[in-house]
Amino acid sequence: MQYNSVSSASQSSVLETNKVLRNTYMLLAMTLGFSAAVAGVSMALGLPHPGLIITLVGFYGLLFLVHKTANSSAGLLSVFAFTGFLGYTLGPILNMVIGAGGGDLIVTALGGTAIIFFALSGYVLTTKKDMSFLNGMLFAGFWVILIAVIANIFLQLPALSLGLSALFILFSSGVILMQTSDIIRGGEKNYILATVTLYVSLYNIFISLLNLLTAFSNDD
Repeated sequence: MQYNSVSSASQSSVLETNKVLRNTYMLLAMTLGFSAAVAGVSMALGLPHPGLIITLVGFYGLLFLVHKTANSSAGLLSVFAFTGFLGYTLGPILNMVIGAGGGDLIVTALGGTAIIFFALSGYVLTTKKDMSFLNGMLFAGFWVILIAVIANIFLQLPALSLGLSALFILFSSGVILMQTSDIIRGGEKNYILATVTLYVSLYNIFISLLNLLTAFSNDD
Protein backbone atom coordinates (compact mmCIF):
# COMPACT_ATOMS: atom_id res chain seq x y z
CA MET A 1 0.00 0.00 0.00
CA GLN A 2 2.79 2.36 0.94
CA TYR A 3 4.67 1.43 -2.26
CA ASN A 4 1.61 2.23 -4.35
CA SER A 5 1.28 5.62 -2.67
CA VAL A 6 4.91 6.48 -3.32
CA SER A 7 4.64 5.29 -6.93
CA SER A 8 1.47 7.34 -7.46
CA ALA A 9 3.10 10.44 -5.99
CA SER A 10 6.15 9.96 -8.18
CA GLN A 11 4.04 9.61 -11.32
CA SER A 12 2.05 12.70 -10.36
CA SER A 13 5.27 14.66 -9.90
CA VAL A 14 6.57 13.58 -13.31
CA LEU A 15 3.29 14.54 -14.98
CA GLU A 16 3.35 17.96 -13.31
CA THR A 17 6.96 18.53 -14.36
CA ASN A 18 6.18 17.55 -17.96
CA LYS A 19 3.20 19.91 -17.93
CA VAL A 20 5.33 22.82 -16.72
CA LEU A 21 7.96 22.06 -19.36
CA ARG A 22 5.38 21.77 -22.14
CA ASN A 23 3.56 24.96 -21.10
CA THR A 24 6.84 26.84 -20.78
CA TYR A 25 8.03 25.97 -24.28
CA MET A 26 4.59 26.64 -25.75
CA LEU A 27 4.33 30.06 -24.11
CA LEU A 28 7.95 30.84 -25.00
CA ALA A 29 7.26 30.13 -28.68
CA MET A 30 4.14 32.33 -28.57
CA THR A 31 5.93 35.23 -26.87
CA LEU A 32 8.86 35.02 -29.27
CA GLY A 33 6.46 35.15 -32.20
CA PHE A 34 4.56 38.08 -30.66
CA SER A 35 7.77 39.91 -29.87
CA ALA A 36 8.99 39.42 -33.44
CA ALA A 37 5.67 40.74 -34.80
CA VAL A 38 5.90 43.87 -32.61
CA ALA A 39 9.51 44.36 -33.69
CA GLY A 40 8.36 44.11 -37.32
CA VAL A 41 5.69 46.77 -36.78
CA SER A 42 8.20 48.98 -34.97
CA MET A 43 10.59 48.62 -37.92
CA ALA A 44 7.90 49.26 -40.54
CA LEU A 45 6.71 52.43 -38.80
CA GLY A 46 10.27 53.61 -38.17
CA LEU A 47 9.56 54.14 -34.47
CA PRO A 48 12.40 55.66 -32.43
CA HIS A 49 14.17 53.80 -29.65
CA PRO A 50 12.63 54.74 -26.28
CA GLY A 51 16.04 55.48 -24.77
CA LEU A 52 17.90 54.00 -21.82
CA ILE A 53 15.74 55.43 -19.02
CA ILE A 54 12.38 54.47 -20.51
CA THR A 55 13.74 51.06 -21.50
CA LEU A 56 14.93 50.36 -17.96
CA VAL A 57 11.70 51.62 -16.39
CA GLY A 58 9.59 49.62 -18.84
CA PHE A 59 11.72 46.50 -18.44
CA TYR A 60 11.77 46.39 -14.64
CA GLY A 61 8.25 47.77 -14.25
CA LEU A 62 6.73 45.12 -16.50
CA LEU A 63 8.98 42.43 -15.03
CA PHE A 64 7.69 43.37 -11.57
CA LEU A 65 4.13 43.14 -12.92
CA VAL A 66 4.81 39.66 -14.32
CA HIS A 67 6.06 38.45 -10.94
CA LYS A 68 3.06 39.98 -9.14
CA THR A 69 0.54 38.33 -11.47
CA ALA A 70 2.40 35.08 -12.22
CA ASN A 71 -0.09 32.99 -10.23
CA SER A 72 -3.19 34.39 -11.91
CA SER A 73 -4.67 34.56 -15.40
CA ALA A 74 -3.47 38.17 -15.61
CA GLY A 75 0.05 36.78 -15.68
CA LEU A 76 -0.35 35.81 -19.34
CA LEU A 77 -1.30 39.39 -20.26
CA SER A 78 1.69 40.65 -18.29
CA VAL A 79 4.03 38.29 -20.14
CA PHE A 80 2.84 39.48 -23.54
CA ALA A 81 3.05 43.12 -22.44
CA PHE A 82 6.63 42.52 -21.26
CA THR A 83 7.79 40.66 -24.36
CA GLY A 84 5.92 43.06 -26.65
CA PHE A 85 7.73 46.00 -25.09
CA LEU A 86 11.09 44.34 -25.62
CA GLY A 87 10.07 43.55 -29.18
CA TYR A 88 9.35 47.25 -29.71
CA THR A 89 12.84 48.16 -28.43
CA LEU A 90 14.33 45.71 -30.95
CA GLY A 91 12.74 47.42 -33.96
CA PRO A 92 14.92 50.57 -34.02
CA ILE A 93 18.06 48.51 -33.33
CA LEU A 94 17.36 46.18 -36.24
CA ASN A 95 16.56 49.12 -38.53
CA MET A 96 19.91 50.67 -37.65
CA VAL A 97 21.77 47.43 -38.40
CA ILE A 98 19.92 46.95 -41.69
CA GLY A 99 20.56 50.57 -42.62
CA ALA A 100 24.27 49.91 -42.18
CA GLY A 101 24.03 46.93 -44.53
CA GLY A 102 24.05 44.31 -41.80
CA GLY A 103 20.90 42.38 -42.64
CA ASP A 104 22.89 39.17 -42.92
CA LEU A 105 24.28 39.78 -39.43
CA ILE A 106 20.74 39.73 -38.01
CA VAL A 107 20.10 36.35 -39.63
CA THR A 108 23.42 35.05 -38.29
CA ALA A 109 22.63 36.32 -34.77
CA LEU A 110 19.18 34.69 -34.89
CA GLY A 111 20.69 31.41 -36.04
CA GLY A 112 23.38 31.56 -33.38
CA THR A 113 20.82 32.28 -30.66
CA ALA A 114 18.68 29.33 -31.77
CA ILE A 115 21.68 26.98 -31.85
CA ILE A 116 22.79 28.04 -28.37
CA PHE A 117 19.30 27.60 -26.92
CA PHE A 118 18.60 24.20 -28.46
CA ALA A 119 22.08 22.91 -27.63
CA LEU A 120 21.88 23.97 -23.97
CA SER A 121 18.28 22.86 -23.47
CA GLY A 122 18.91 19.59 -25.28
CA TYR A 123 21.93 18.87 -23.11
CA VAL A 124 19.99 19.33 -19.87
CA LEU A 125 16.91 17.48 -21.11
CA THR A 126 19.06 14.57 -22.25
CA THR A 127 21.41 14.28 -19.28
CA LYS A 128 18.91 15.39 -16.57
CA LYS A 129 21.87 16.96 -14.77
CA ASP A 130 21.36 19.15 -11.73
CA MET A 131 22.66 22.61 -12.65
CA SER A 132 22.04 24.21 -9.27
CA PHE A 133 25.82 24.46 -8.77
CA LEU A 134 25.71 27.36 -11.26
CA ASN A 135 23.66 29.47 -8.85
CA GLY A 136 26.64 30.95 -7.02
CA MET A 137 28.55 31.71 -10.20
CA LEU A 138 25.53 33.35 -11.79
CA PHE A 139 24.97 35.48 -8.70
CA ALA A 140 28.57 36.68 -8.83
CA GLY A 141 28.36 37.15 -12.58
CA PHE A 142 25.26 39.32 -12.20
CA TRP A 143 27.11 41.80 -10.01
CA VAL A 144 30.15 41.83 -12.29
CA ILE A 145 27.93 42.59 -15.28
CA LEU A 146 25.97 45.26 -13.38
CA ILE A 147 29.15 47.07 -12.34
CA ALA A 148 30.56 46.82 -15.86
CA VAL A 149 27.33 48.17 -17.39
CA ILE A 150 27.33 51.18 -15.04
CA ALA A 151 31.02 51.80 -15.75
CA ASN A 152 30.46 51.64 -19.50
CA ILE A 153 27.69 54.26 -19.31
CA PHE A 154 30.35 56.77 -18.29
CA LEU A 155 33.43 55.36 -20.01
CA GLN A 156 31.91 54.31 -23.36
CA LEU A 157 34.83 52.01 -24.15
CA PRO A 158 34.38 49.80 -27.25
CA ALA A 159 36.49 47.03 -25.72
CA LEU A 160 34.39 47.05 -22.54
CA SER A 161 31.20 46.95 -24.61
CA LEU A 162 32.44 43.87 -26.46
CA GLY A 163 33.51 42.26 -23.19
CA LEU A 164 30.04 42.91 -21.78
CA SER A 165 28.43 41.25 -24.79
CA ALA A 166 30.55 38.16 -24.26
CA LEU A 167 29.69 38.14 -20.55
CA PHE A 168 25.98 38.47 -21.31
CA ILE A 169 26.16 35.45 -23.60
CA LEU A 170 27.93 33.35 -20.97
CA PHE A 171 25.63 34.54 -18.17
CA SER A 172 22.43 33.99 -20.19
CA SER A 173 23.65 30.54 -21.28
CA GLY A 174 24.13 29.63 -17.63
CA VAL A 175 20.63 30.88 -16.81
CA ILE A 176 19.15 28.69 -19.57
CA LEU A 177 20.97 25.65 -18.20
CA MET A 178 19.85 26.31 -14.63
CA GLN A 179 16.25 27.23 -15.49
CA THR A 180 15.78 24.14 -17.66
CA SER A 181 17.28 22.00 -14.92
CA ASP A 182 14.94 23.58 -12.35
CA ILE A 183 11.92 22.73 -14.50
CA ILE A 184 12.74 19.08 -15.16
CA ARG A 185 13.77 18.49 -11.53
CA GLY A 186 10.56 20.03 -10.16
CA GLY A 187 12.17 23.13 -8.70
CA GLU A 188 10.25 25.51 -10.97
CA LYS A 189 6.50 24.99 -11.02
CA ASN A 190 5.39 28.31 -12.54
CA TYR A 191 5.62 28.20 -16.32
CA ILE A 192 5.01 31.95 -16.63
CA LEU A 193 8.11 32.81 -14.59
CA ALA A 194 10.11 30.12 -16.39
CA THR A 195 9.06 31.55 -19.76
CA VAL A 196 10.12 35.08 -18.85
CA THR A 197 13.49 33.86 -17.60
CA LEU A 198 14.18 31.98 -20.82
CA TYR A 199 12.88 34.82 -22.99
CA VAL A 200 15.14 37.41 -21.35
CA SER A 201 18.10 35.06 -21.73
CA LEU A 202 17.37 34.62 -25.45
CA TYR A 203 16.90 38.37 -25.88
CA ASN A 204 20.26 39.08 -24.23
CA ILE A 205 22.05 36.42 -26.27
CA PHE A 206 20.61 37.75 -29.55
CA ILE A 207 21.47 41.39 -28.80
CA SER A 208 24.95 40.45 -27.58
CA LEU A 209 25.68 38.27 -30.62
CA LEU A 210 24.45 41.05 -32.90
CA ASN A 211 26.70 43.56 -31.13
CA LEU A 212 29.73 41.29 -31.47
CA LEU A 213 29.04 40.47 -35.12
CA THR A 214 28.52 44.14 -35.96
CA ALA A 215 31.74 45.15 -34.24
CA PHE A 216 33.84 42.48 -35.95
CA SER A 217 32.19 43.22 -39.28
CA ASN A 218 33.12 46.90 -38.98
CA ASP A 219 36.70 45.92 -38.16
CA ASP A 220 36.90 44.10 -41.47
